[in-house]
Amino acid sequence: MSQHIIDLFNITKSYGDTEVIKDMTLYIRKNEFITLLGPSGCGKTTTLRIISGFEKPDSGRVLFDNVDITDLPPHKRKVNTVFQKYSLFPHMNIYENIAFGLRIKKLPETQIREKVRDVLELVELSGFQKRMPDSLSGGQQQRIAIARAIVNEPEVLLLDEPLGALDLKLRKEMQVELKAIQQKTGITFIYVTHDQEEALTMSDTIVVMNNGVIQQIGIPSDIYNEPVNAFVAQFIGESNLLSGVMIHDCLCEFSGREFECVDTGFDKEEDVDIVIRPEDIRLVSPEDGMLKGTVTSTLFKGVHYEMIVESNGFKWKVHSTKMTPAGTEVGMNIAPFDIQIMRIPFNILTGWIMPENKVDIGNTTLDYALSSGNRAATEFEQEETVNVYVLPQDIEVILPSKPIQNGKGKTIPQQEQSGDILAEGTPNVFEGEVETFKYKGDDFEIQVKCGDITLVVHTYKKVTVGQKIKLYIPAEKIKIKKREEISEVVEAN
Repeated sequence: MSQHIIDLFNITKSYGDTEVIKDMTLYIRKNEFITLLGPSGCGKTTTLRIISGFEKPDSGRVLFDNVDITDLPPHKRKVNTVFQKYSLFPHMNIYENIAFGLRIKKLPETQIREKVRDVLELVELSGFQKRMPDSLSGGQQQRIAIARAIVNEPEVLLLDEPLGALDLKLRKEMQVELKAIQQKTGITFIYVTHDQEEALTMSDTIVVMNNGVIQQIGIPSDIYNEPVNAFVAQFIGESNLLSGVMIHDCLCEFSGREFECVDTGFDKEEDVDIVIRPEDIRLVSPEDGMLKGTVTSTLFKGVHYEMIVESNGFKWKVHSTKMTPAGTEVGMNIAPFDIQIMRIPFNILTGWIMPENKVDIGNTTLDYALSSGNRAATEFEQEETVNVYVLPQDIEVILPSKPIQNGKGKTIPQQEQSGDILAEGTPNVFEGEVETFKYKGDDFEIQVKCGDITLVVHTYKKVTVGQKIKLYIPAEKIKIKKREEISEVVEAN
């Protein structure tokens, strides 16, 4: 018998031209506390609404206990939802609020009284039956909203950022209470939040999402200690993110020197992302350090000091219980098991196959090469929707040359100027605007907004936020896959 209570298969959902969920497949186990974690706009709330039935996917299936419920209306699904806005009936007392759903089910009044009493005891609000909602604190109102949801004994409870309106102290208290309620009732909790601490504190399983795509699924300790890519590493906790090279198994290079590590299975000389947590860096004397640097700032954070150490142009974040004053020359040591090596993730775009081995990505059309293992356009349906994959380091930044004049005030022809020059009519060139810019020790990681899409690019060229640039993607660097073949690319990468 399956232990899955919810199965999502190849779910896609768009609002207009914006695809908010991209071919998602996910299962949720019975009696599990699972959290969908990600920034605003990542698709987590839309996923919740698809499970509840308030939204219908454009494609894909939703199964509940192995029964297809994709087309089942919300009121017929065995789920209840708790929102950030408590939605208590202001004209009803607490008893009437909680009993509302039970009365719709036409349960006997004696049974209703017993269930209301039991659920108030569970949320530690016994004796509040006659109170009105406006006489309760925010935390108490939230507990009543949860009581009203679980009194109907749903098999699944959906919680959409329910603690977002509470102050920090109350939010921390409610995290503990929510986890206790879930364990006592055995109800499957599906929780949505952008708060990493909430997710790490309460969850059995965390699903990290970004731009409608699942980035990583795992238990909290694995998500924190073994992030699969740079996004997860930066979104969960604080981290130092650098570009590096995997020389061979258990040996990597970053910040101008080689380091022993524990990772295997990478190609020799493969470009990788390196993540090192601030608490995993040990400050020592300069002569004893693997790296040398200067402390540029020191802040007391309550339980530790946070130092910024500049070394070879990179600003390291270091956490320690010992304070080191700004201006101090220090060494830094990093143990092999504290160096996290990650493959660089693809940019994943939605495209539509066009004739002559071209793919439309919305704001431009790209040529792609068959030499990269891609199918010819004739092997796809016309305008078939596909996934387009490009690695950040395979996108070239083209900076415009500034007009140069000779001594007589005459402009020198462009082809004779220094700078990035492309032949007229070169395919796969398009314009964008730099949104973010980050130094990663050996190169820069930038995000470039190109119409409706945003691309992550790794480059050695220095740009500024807001700068207009051109990007060039060589045809042989583009991978085209049918939607059902997504795992092949992920595994190959």
